[in-house]
Amino acid sequence: MTADHRIVVVGGGIAGLTAAHVLGADHDVLLLEGSPAVGGKLRTVEVAGVRVDVGAEAMLNRRPEGVELARELGLPVVHPTAAASRVWSRGALRPLPRSLMGVPFDLDELAASGVLSAEGLDRARREVLTPWTGDDVSVGDLVAARLGEEVVDRLVEPLLGGVYAGRAHEISTYAAMPQLAAMAARGSLLEQAAAVPASDVPVFAGVEGGLGSLPEALVAAGRFELRTGAVVRALRHVPGGLELTVGSARDPETLRADRVMLATPPAAAARLLGAVAPDSAAALATVGTASVAVTTLAFRTEDLPDLAGMSGFLVPPVEGLRIKASTFSFAKWDWVRASGDGLLVLRTSLGRHGEETSLQATDAQLVAASLADLRATVGIRSAPVETHVQRWGGALPQYSVGHQALVARVRAGLVGSGVTVCGAAYDGVGIPAVIGSARRAAALAVAAE
Repeated sequence: MTADHRIVVVGGGIAGLTAAHVLGADHDVLLLEGSPAVGGKLRTVEVAGVRVDVGAEAMLNRRPEGVELARELGLPVVHPTAAASRVWSRGALRPLPRSLMGVPFDLDELAASGVLSAEGLDRARREVLTPWTGDDVSVGDLVAARLGEEVVDRLVEPLLGGVYAGRAHEISTYAAMPQLAAMAARGSLLEQAAAVPASDVPVFAGVEGGLGSLPEALVAAGRFELRTGAVVRALRHVPGGLELTVGSARDPETLRADRVMLATPPAAAARLLGAVAPDSAAALATVGTASVAVTTLAFRTEDLPDLAGMSGFLVPPVEGLRIKASTFSFAKWDWVRASGDGLLVLRTSLGRHGEETSLQATDAQLVAASLADLRATVGIRSAPVETHVQRWGGALPQYSVGHQALVARVRAGLVGSGVTVCGAAYDGVGIPAVIGSARRAAALAVAAE
């Protein structure tokens, strides 16, 4: 069977959905998603009757693409409450100092927090102005050389772990923290961080009802044809365009397209690009990914200790806990608390790059590990009334040192191929960055006509 579509988008996460939505305003677009549902890492479920996000639950507000798309789709944008984040460090919950991904804005605030030991604080104060060569280095290497390893262990690691589920000494400064590279080239990190002006613009935003509403709204807008359960198995050039093989080996379907956009994880994109852009495929195949799990726990209000004023906490790897963070959803988002009806919902996240074996446990074991860590940190001793475990296998691409150059090689290899790529593997892992990546790819697809 053969069918023709002008533009085919492969992958129904937020990148593919955004690209199809943008292109669908003026073009005939078909979006193919291999799983039964769209949304990728944006998903909401009901836990004890409370609908909550079990993937990404916040996006940067100070970068516009995410909130602009939500508003375009008529979704109510909301911001977190005034509850503050903490960090579990040196055996206690401590205030999370304001920082640029771990580089403190205020050394006195850092000292008062108690996050660092006296020795670590003294080393941080004695910044070493190591020369900046212009070569890419890891965030961990850069900050450790300037401010000491303890700043990396207790501030940089938990913050990067929350965004990338990665390791500070592996993640590229240029790709993940270009502002930090620019600061290092100019001089003192501490002096420049201290000069960052205060802002009353909220850092983060969400959507009332959950970020899982974004994929639903993009589909409902009706700008493109959608097929789920449609696994793309091959992509090749044919006279006049491209051909995709979709479905099972026993009953394959052939689709023709003028242009194809791949909005899939890097391994899947590499597999499909093998026959049309082998150099790009080889580069993408080297991109590592991290797997994570999110446990959602619903408690009766009377069963929780007093967690007032806290929206959650981060956990540095050096502390040796299983969880890397906990979000008190009921305290962070007014809409979650309002829908709780006597229940309070919180979540934990587990898993970092290279720790895949730690997730090879049953759902019950991951819940038990989370509860043990919550008991040790915030004193939760009661059993939840309901739990949910969401596993995200290979969900977060790792921006290793040299990642920007790798992405440039991928895109250079696609010139003239009729294929564009977008998603979290290329221009940033946050929702606004992924939406921006999709819009960039859509513009490239149209420009190449």
